[in-house]
Amino acid sequence: MNCKRPETIGRGGPTRRSVIKQLACSTSTAALANAIGVAFPGGVHVAEAAGPEIKKAVLGYIALMDASPLVVAKEKGFFAKHGMPDVEVAKQASWGATRDNILLGSENNGIDGAHILTPMPYLISAGKVTQNNVPMPMYILARLNLDAQAISVANEYKDLKVTNDASPLKEAFAKKRAAGKEVKVAMTFPGGTHDLWIRYWLAAGGVDPDKDVSTIVVPPPQMVANMKVGNMDAFCVGEPWNEQLVNQGIGYTACTTGEIWFKHPEKALGLRAAWVDKYPNAARALLMAVMEAQQWCEKAENKEELATIVGKRQWFNVPVPDIIGRLKGDVNYGNGRIEKGTKQFMKFWSDHASYPFKSHDLWFVAEDIRWGKFEPKTDMKALVDKVNREDIWREAAKALSVKASDLPASASRGKETFFDGKVFDPENPSAYLKSLSIKRAEI
Repeated sequence: MNCKRPETIGRGGPTRRSVIKQLACSTSTAALANAIGVAFPGGVHVAEAAGPEIKKAVLGYIALMDASPLVVAKEKGFFAKHGMPDVEVAKQASWGATRDNILLGSENNGIDGAHILTPMPYLISAGKVTQNNVPMPMYILARLNLDAQAISVANEYKDLKVTNDASPLKEAFAKKRAAGKEVKVAMTFPGGTHDLWIRYWLAAGGVDPDKDVSTIVVPPPQMVANMKVGNMDAFCVGEPWNEQLVNQGIGYTACTTGEIWFKHPEKALGLRAAWVDKYPNAARALLMAVMEAQQWCEKAENKEELATIVGKRQWFNVPVPDIIGRLKGDVNYGNGRIEKGTKQFMKFWSDHASYPFKSHDLWFVAEDIRWGKFEPKTDMKALVDKVNREDIWREAAKALSVKASDLPASASRGKETFFDGKVFDPENPSAYLKSLSIKRAEI
């Protein structure tokens, strides 16, 4: 037998053939089988088949706390642990830039996937927000978090002490418009989560978000600066920007989004469908790394370190005091209301935060029908079944030996009740849409 240097696959591990050859050169036949069993407990075929097809992926993120699992997976070596040491986590300027870079793909200097607003993979897959309305299929592999966005209001309205009840703003906004001034409310992407939260909040208070105010798009990291110079009357964004606004004395928080819908889904891990289909093992490895990072982010003892990590210049470039309070559930609303130890903190893993419930995606699609982003005749269930890959999440959970209590029994969380008493039944989304008084869709 020719005992040469073992063959390798790129920078990966030894091949089946090379391991057997080298062992055969140095040991007896009787010991060979045992040695192979030690090297590859699952069998040599598993060693070759189960690893990621590639070592690199490019994932985008926006400077928001719900991007933390991607940042932590990189900083703590979870991507490397699962065979993807060359993953790049790349900052994006806006959600529009995230969309454009996903459309390009990393082979064209774009990105393969991202920390993303949950509705965006649906809007992109259906060609609703793409150039020439060309669909570009995407998959959602996981949810990244529940709760912990907020709606903040300019100090101009501080005396109104607005809460999750937006109705006091109806008269104030009407007076401002009557005086010839424009009322602007900002969100981060049309049809995205922040757009839907602020629209729901306004509409529940009797303010039509399309007729009574002007909605504008502002990237999350630019919200505070824009309110400081008077460019908006209210905005909805994730943390740490609401807490920073309060700390700078520029405005106040009317409510956290968990006060509109407690334990609501928020961001997702979304990837180009073609990339996942081409590299299924790599996609699962990425997901496993992110899931481990979510578990790390969830632990109370890690909150201080988490705030320090994401606050670094290369990530969010935000002081820890603008992060840590709300990360722990301590909310200074900025108008004299201070609440400590609330449940309005970001959930990364608890309460099935990581699992992408299809029922939740149905609500997002329904709301985008409500506001005219999708046609009323849209087959909501078929669209969700195409984009939502909870099956891959379950595969990753099994590989990670996630405990049974963290595995949802169903792809539906059932009926959801909102702060205004409205109920969304995923078995009958049309009934929910019919119950809403302010909407663009004719149901």
